[in-house]
Amino acid sequence: MRTIGLEEHFLTHELASHVAPSAAIAKPAVWEDAFRRLLDFTGERLDGMDLAGLDVQVLSLMSPGIHAETDPAAAVTKAAAVNDLLATVIAENPTRFAGFAALPLQNPKAAARELERAVTQLGFCGAMVNAHTQGRYLDDPTLRVVWESAVALDVPLYLHPANGVDVAHVMSGHPELIGPMWSWGTDTASHVLRLIFGGVFDDFPEAKLLLGHMGEGLPYVLWRLDSRWGFHNHHGVELARENPSDYLRHNLYITTSGVCSAPPLLCALLALGPEHILFGTDYPFEDMPTATEFLRTAPISEPDRAKIAHQNAERLLRL
Repeated sequence: MRTIGLEEHFLTHELASHVAPSAAIAKPAVWEDAFRRLLDFTGERLDGMDLAGLDVQVLSLMSPGIHAETDPAAAVTKAAAVNDLLATVIAENPTRFAGFAALPLQNPKAAARELERAVTQLGFCGAMVNAHTQGRYLDDPTLRVVWESAVALDVPLYLHPANGVDVAHVMSGHPELIGPMWSWGTDTASHVLRLIFGGVFDDFPEAKLLLGHMGEGLPYVLWRLDSRWGFHNHHGVELARENPSDYLRHNLYITTSGVCSAPPLLCALLALGPEHILFGTDYPFEDMPTATEFLRTAPISEPDRAKIAHQNAERLLRL
């Protein structure tokens, strides 16, 4: 069965300084191993894909990527350079790699132009957005031009976590909670809800959002979201669709990246439907053979397994 992974990271030496906050979260030996593999495109990465039975990786720049750049002009230059590099890697390995663009969201109009260039000229499948851009989230009105470009091109934006702008007081004194084990998930799920209540999906009803890690917990709270939306003061916010879950079922696509567990997969299937779930490994931060073995043995139907493994990616990303 063909298998396509959608959350497969890389890094360049030029952008290595941007990942220092993420590196600080990991154990030193674990980070050293991951860092080596992030910099590799065709050595042990391809060997690992062959060993795991992963046919295609859709490559994306590791978090926080370009979003950590404080100079908007430098962000534009760096995004173009890393996208050109990735396009070269893909051109040399067209059956094994595809790509998500890095966008200089510090300059929204330039980001929209870069997304168009990456898709129409470089052949990319969409773009990876690593959480916030200097505190700006994807519901910011200035970023509507990026959503407009994504919808016109019919490509998804993949929202990936990164360190937050600040740390919630409830986590004070507990740095172990900060990062991918906990805070990244809650931050990213909140970011998605900002898109709903900020009107992004009302302005762009056919926008497509990808979200990793089995949906960052959102598939499990659909009923609760709708129930409390009917109870709470809306504070002037009204939705074109009846309930928050309507947007999650329509605009959201999730990947299995970093979650190799049957119960959340079964819940996601029931909550969102098999057409909205795709495969990912979260390489190099998770083990590729573990992820592909999970996909092969999960207690789901064979038609659903094929959709998750490759059919949904082929359709959504036109692979």
